[in-house]
Amino acid sequence: MIRLSLAASALALISACGQATTEVDPITPETPPVEVADSLDLPMPLPEGTSVAITQDDLRQRIALLSDDAFEGRGPAAEKGELTADWLAQELARIGVQPAGDDGSWFQTVGMVEQTLDENASSLSFAGGASGEAYPMVLKEDAVIWTKKQDRDSVSWDASELVFVGYGVTAPEYGWDDYTGLDVTGKTVVMLVNDPGYAREDELFKGKSMTYYGRWTYKFEEAGRRGATGAIVIHETEPASYGWDVVANSWSGAQADLVRADGGANRTLFEGWITEETARALFAEAGLDFSEMKRRAKTEGFTSVDMGELTASGSISQTVSTTESRNVVGMLPGKTAPEEYMLFTAHWDHLGKKSEEREGEPTQDFYRDDIFNGAVDNATGTSALLEIAESLAGEELERSALFLAVTLEESGLLGSAYYAENPTVPMNQIVAGLNMDGMLPMGKTKDMVVVGYGASELEDLLKAHLDEVDRVIVPDPNPQAGYFYRSDHVSFAKKGVPMLYADGGVDKLDGGVAAGKAIADVYTAQRYHKPMDEYDESWDLSGMEEDIQALYSVGLQVLNSTDWPTWYPGNEFEAIRQASLAEREE
Repeated sequence: MIRLSLAASALALISACGQATTEVDPITPETPPVEVADSLDLPMPLPEGTSVAITQDDLRQRIALLSDDAFEGRGPAAEKGELTADWLAQELARIGVQPAGDDGSWFQTVGMVEQTLDENASSLSFAGGASGEAYPMVLKEDAVIWTKKQDRDSVSWDASELVFVGYGVTAPEYGWDDYTGLDVTGKTVVMLVNDPGYAREDELFKGKSMTYYGRWTYKFEEAGRRGATGAIVIHETEPASYGWDVVANSWSGAQADLVRADGGANRTLFEGWITEETARALFAEAGLDFSEMKRRAKTEGFTSVDMGELTASGSISQTVSTTESRNVVGMLPGKTAPEEYMLFTAHWDHLGKKSEEREGEPTQDFYRDDIFNGAVDNATGTSALLEIAESLAGEELERSALFLAVTLEESGLLGSAYYAENPTVPMNQIVAGLNMDGMLPMGKTKDMVVVGYGASELEDLLKAHLDEVDRVIVPDPNPQAGYFYRSDHVSFAKKGVPMLYADGGVDKLDGGVAAGKAIADVYTAQRYHKPMDEYDESWDLSGMEEDIQALYSVGLQVLNSTDWPTWYPGNEFEAIRQASLAEREE
């Protein structure tokens, strides 16, 4: 799930300054490797070992293997896809990493629920406005709806009163509460996309840079915590940073979630989006001016507004199925503070085989099969994780290094979310973390992009390394899109762990920004989440190598330090971290 923007050029991964560059014999681990070689038509493990240095040659081998057709697109829960997890465990064992999953194994089982809406048997309509007319929604055209209730195949609601709650945000660190004095029990809350900072264009919240409060995930969760019957977000292209087609396509077909012990009891009965055009019509029916309500919603002290006599009614029919996938967890123990951990994470999954996705696609050679190999997304990040692990296995570490290859990222960051809720080590013993999610073969660049720039002191460590090699940090050029909240690191940030999400830059040494942007644009248009995302021997991995070395340097500094990097003051995760560390000291 990498970013569709200039910053999508290449997600960051990690290597070292001053590390060894000579090849070594593969390390024989104490734990026997997982045997999967006979299941795949691939060399397993890699031919003639890899080196402790982070190199282009090592990356080529690993990326090519992980994006091979034999894994059939690394689909979670699929027979061939799950072999990816087996191979990763085998490779981590080969390079000297110890298993750190459940019960001393390499794995953590992640239960997944798939909920598929029957559009023909589901509906949403509004009534009670000034005209006295009912407004039935055309699903996917006017609205999308779903339910997070996992313990039933149908839900319905009747005449639930609508209330406009601005941005639907409760943010004590910014002195903001759109739910002040409001009881929404039995009601349906209607919210704007993004957060107040986007509309205000000042320093409240983070200005144009989206905070976690601007993410639709937060808005729906908060509505559930408030006891609402329904939660609706109004789509607008600019503050959302994507068009209505993305909303309609993303919320059609099977929707994945973790198996919830409460069956989704803490969520609203239904959730959904409506188009801006629909919203304007509904506000008019309620005697409200949509533009004026938007203006009021961005002002401090905003209070919710009842939408007249308007109500929402509807029903959802769905099929619910369960399956399982696995996170892969490994560790290198530290000698001085083994109970303190530096986290390195990347997602191993991609989209698998989707023969139905070929309908209407172009006929070029790169659509020759129906396997979504995910070479960039995220064989690159997973390969980088292995490169870092192999390099660190040759070091004496003061703290422990924790390696987490998560599943179900493409299904909504589910593997990382599961680990964050069910960690194999206490979350307040994880000092900091680095996430790696998709690097473009860009070649060498003068810069690295930090997504969510201005988040934590890990950026200072990265800057110090880049200064030494005459490179620079540049902020995410599209901060209002909230890309910091769209990859696995946010699962750990929500638990307070400072996370760095750095990406390869686009200012190429050869060709400048124009050349880098051209590569990113081609990937976005032709390869992202398409069968064309395949490995090519012509890739220039020199920049990827340098990016990995930069992040390795950050990780190694944390591993061999006694410092605990913190969030910068005012960050929305700072208070969570402080509370977590306070528990550790008790």
